Amino acid sequence: MNTSDSDEDHYNERTALVQPQSPTVPSYMPNPDHAPSSHTPSKRVKQGVARRARSASADESSGVDQELDAEEEELTLKYGAKHVIMLFIPVTLCMVVVVATIKSVSFYTEKNGQQLIYTPFTEDTPSVGRRLLNSILNTIIMISVIVVMTIFLVVLYKYRCYKFIHGWLILSSLMLLFWFSFMYLGEVFKTYNLAVDYLTVGMLIWNFGVVGMICIHWKGPLQLQQAYLILISALMALVFIKYLPEWSAWVILGAISIYDLVAVLSPKGPLRMLVETAQERNEPIFPALIYSSAMVWMVGMADAQQSGHKTDEDGEQRLGGAEPEIRQSHSFRTEEELEEDRGVKLGLGDFIFYSVLVGKAAATGGDWNTTIACFVAILIGLCLTLILLAIFKKALPALPISITFGLVFYFSTDFLVRPFMDNLAVHQFYI
Repeated sequence: MNTSDSDEDHYNERTALVQPQSPTVPSYMPNPDHAPSSHTPSKRVKQGVARRARSASADESSGVDQELDAEEEELTLKYGAKHVIMLFIPVTLCMVVVVATIKSVSFYTEKNGQQLIYTPFTEDTPSVGRRLLNSILNTIIMISVIVVMTIFLVVLYKYRCYKFIHGWLILSSLMLLFWFSFMYLGEVFKTYNLAVDYLTVGMLIWNFGVVGMICIHWKGPLQLQQAYLILISALMALVFIKYLPEWSAWVILGAISIYDLVAVLSPKGPLRMLVETAQERNEPIFPALIYSSAMVWMVGMADAQQSGHKTDEDGEQRLGGAEPEIRQSHSFRTEEELEEDRGVKLGLGDFIFYSVLVGKAAATGGDWNTTIACFVAILIGLCLTLILLAIFKKALPALPISITFGLVFYFSTDFLVRPFMDNLAVHQFYI
């Protein structure tokens, strides 16, 4: 290697980057132990390398962002279709249970003059105007009760009155799982003329109710918890079908869909405030109110709120604070558990009013065309709601679109399609 040439080149590069007024740079004295390389980088080369490094890092970050966006879109499509199926199955099962009961057990279609305390005005009058007025008054009272109870629940949740809410929900679940189940089972036995002693019925109801209380308010298999929530919704829908006057039921369905729209989308809507408060505290909403395709542990939630942790991992450990085994299982989450956490949630009220609409169509219409039309309309509305949910990515009301489609399909099928089909059958025309 020629050391003098290397020194001259290095010296010329150094002087080229210095102003003319600068003093002369002393000659470079090479180290005899280490000969300088002819590839020593200059400042300009270093700046170019730095720029290339920055551009490379920027390109790499943009590439990572694009990969994450593509991954997110793929997950959205995957879990979007999966969520549609996850909701269609339980909603269909709930409506099938209600329709099968309406068609087989005459108790829920018989009108013996008994009404709910929330609908005090009777419709047993020949005057159409008076009947319409009474149905509107019943609807106002019913919606007012729902609004007041919802606001009361939101206030209790806002001030962390978890024990009171749990007691309230436990009493409601006890009534549904024991009393309403006993009524339902008794009417089924009467319909099919089955002789069963009270001891056997008591044992059945006791086991059914206790297992349901454990699965809903404590912990249990996911499918069993979902089955109990579907049965509770079906029992409540049957009670509404039995005791709501005919015209009042249709008006209430229309009014409850409008209220659901306001309560969820309004800035000060009670349901929106409930969801936002739960998200701020990183807490799941009570499983007795929500159907979820993901497992929710509610053990020790009231006591765990005092810890004040806000992260997802700490929140999951808080909800399982009474069970160390649960905490350990949350720290090693499998892919199936992560998929479960992506599950969708639907209020039990949506199940109830979907089933009320289809059950009323089966009870009053008396025609399978009307019932199937309402069933299909509800599923179409639910699918559109899920599409909007994927677009807006926030909590949306599930009742307005489905109930609107159901009411339109019911009245159009009952007053247009059914007479047309009857005329075709009478004149023996086939299409």
